[in-house]
Amino acid sequence: MTTKKNKTVSLVLGSGGARGLAHIGVIHWLEENDFKIESISGCSMGALVGGIFAAGKLDDFESWIKSTTKLDIIKSLDLSWKKSGLVKGDKIINTLTELVGDKIIEDLPITYTAVATDIFNGKEVWINSGKIFDAIRASISLPLFFTPFRYEGVDLIDGGVLNPVPIAPTFSDVTDFTIAVNLCGKVNYEEKIMVSNQSKTSHSTSFTEKISEFVESIKVSTGNDINNDWGAYDIAHQAFDVMQGTIARQKLAAYPADHVLEISRNACGILEFDRASEMIELGYKIAQENLSKIH
Repeated sequence: MTTKKNKTVSLVLGSGGARGLAHIGVIHWLEENDFKIESISGCSMGALVGGIFAAGKLDDFESWIKSTTKLDIIKSLDLSWKKSGLVKGDKIINTLTELVGDKIIEDLPITYTAVATDIFNGKEVWINSGKIFDAIRASISLPLFFTPFRYEGVDLIDGGVLNPVPIAPTFSDVTDFTIAVNLCGKVNYEEKIMVSNQSKTSHSTSFTEKISEFVESIKVSTGNDINNDWGAYDIAHQAFDVMQGTIARQKLAAYPADHVLEISRNACGILEFDRASEMIELGYKIAQENLSKIH
């Protein structure tokens, strides 16, 4: 009797904020359909989801993020009061470390690389050793939102600034397929209409409004003068998305993966982590539609 051999995969998980929760759905589909993930290269949210998967704690993270509300997310924000970024990020990283454990990359059962950006020298930094949450914190440092992360004497920010879909770290892998997930795909106008209709019928306060209220309350209690123009942050985040989309297309054209899964950049906002179940389901659906033929 012949034993069925799983197809091996190098998985490249892209940058895109809360849309990166779709990575969880992609991973679930791959595992359910006998694909073995042997390597992960991740950027920003892709580095976070990929690292937690490599640490064997994805199910725990999924349960946690699905139960997380807008208010929970707001409470996890530790304001920095610095011009380099609104949030320090220590609080959320400490929460995730408690959930996952303080893992070392070299001890993980699969190859893992987190990609960040050296803002001073304008180059990519591949982190594939040391504490996994140091690598993740560096990679998720969204400009204007998170403060840069000091790593080995260098200030690092979000890897998506230079490479939102980091395929290059997988070039030396010996696997059957390289599968890349791009979270900055073309705008899906049907999705845009659906999201617009949801916002019209929703009675809940938007995420940015809730953060704004939170910042305002701290501003009053501390006397700090905080720029509360969240419209400017929204524009900056949208601009970052557009930039990442353009860079991703160029990178994928130069270094094509065997299979590319596209999540439209308007599937959800960068900070809409309360839509976890929806994004995970979307990732699973996109994987099913695009990868079932190679199974």
